[in-house]
Amino acid sequence: MTDPLEAKSTAPTADPDAAVREVTAAYERIAEQVHTVVVGQDEVLDELLTTLFCGGHALLMGVPGLAKTLLISTISRTLSLGFSRIQFTPDLMPSDMTGTEVIEEDKATGARELRFVKGPIFSNVILADEINRTPPKTQAALLEAMQERQVTAGGVRHPLPSPFFVLATQNPIEQEGTYPLPEAQLDRFMFNILIDYPTEEEEIQIVQQTTAIQEVSLTPVLSGDDVLRIQSLVRQVPVADHVVRYALQITRSTRVREASEKPEVVRDYVAWGAGPRASQYLILAAKAKAILSGCTHVMPEHVKAVALPVMRHRIITNFNAEADGVTTDDIVQRLIDDTPIDTADAATTRQMDAVMR
Repeated sequence: MTDPLEAKSTAPTADPDAAVREVTAAYERIAEQVHTVVVGQDEVLDELLTTLFCGGHALLMGVPGLAKTLLISTISRTLSLGFSRIQFTPDLMPSDMTGTEVIEEDKATGARELRFVKGPIFSNVILADEINRTPPKTQAALLEAMQERQVTAGGVRHPLPSPFFVLATQNPIEQEGTYPLPEAQLDRFMFNILIDYPTEEEEIQIVQQTTAIQEVSLTPVLSGDDVLRIQSLVRQVPVADHVVRYALQITRSTRVREASEKPEVVRDYVAWGAGPRASQYLILAAKAKAILSGCTHVMPEHVKAVALPVMRHRIITNFNAEADGVTTDDIVQRLIDDTPIDTADAATTRQMDAVMR
């Protein structure tokens, strides 16, 4: 399995403590700017910034009016990056998003040639608003962009700018006129982020802010090079073998067809389990979680902290789960609680000691 992200770096290895300070400072600057516009949603903001710092893509699920679009657009305004909002509708065509070839005539010679006109996807931050309201043909046009960071037209590959993020929104309760995302596309999203209703105090503050005259000026705090450097620092966070095995245990235990001895919750409620991307994203997201929490190495607790948004859209439940009201979050949480952490391996203990030194 190839690396799901193309955010590579040739930067030298950074001092661990300095890396922690740099990444956490960037996080705090962005969060401070965002909270001048968006009330609450701290956990959602944390997961979104984790996605950005890892170079991944995120799918935000929530009912209308919970500031999904506002949150994404506000984050984009805190970054000195290109931003495009694509409103997905039933009549949106792939070329409306990726671009198209047009015939261009040279007035001097009369010669004609095809020229590729780039679409809105050629930007750094893409807001794919209501992504499930467009047919599969248009949804599929995103697959190459999200995985290979390029668009192919007329047999010519056009690289997308770097960094590149797709942040999509979806309304989970609307069914009429929608097209469920295929599993192959869901798997491209690093996180599936759930947005819940605000608390009463937060809703009071929202009403007060949005019904009065208010002008908020946001200041970009990170450039594209800054974002790429942070992604490099996140990837340099060391992880011991037993932590990698712990992440793999969680992922592999969801695969009902791989072995006969599976957790009862998986045997009863899972039709298809998570693939290798889940393991990759668990470790990568745990690295970001570790550095943002002030740690210079990954621990199993960091894997646990990111397991829900990484795994919830990669498990397909069966009819029994629907009948019993069991969600993928319930299944993942049970696996987190029941999966043992093996720290008895002397080799991994020595490796971890070396990392901490």
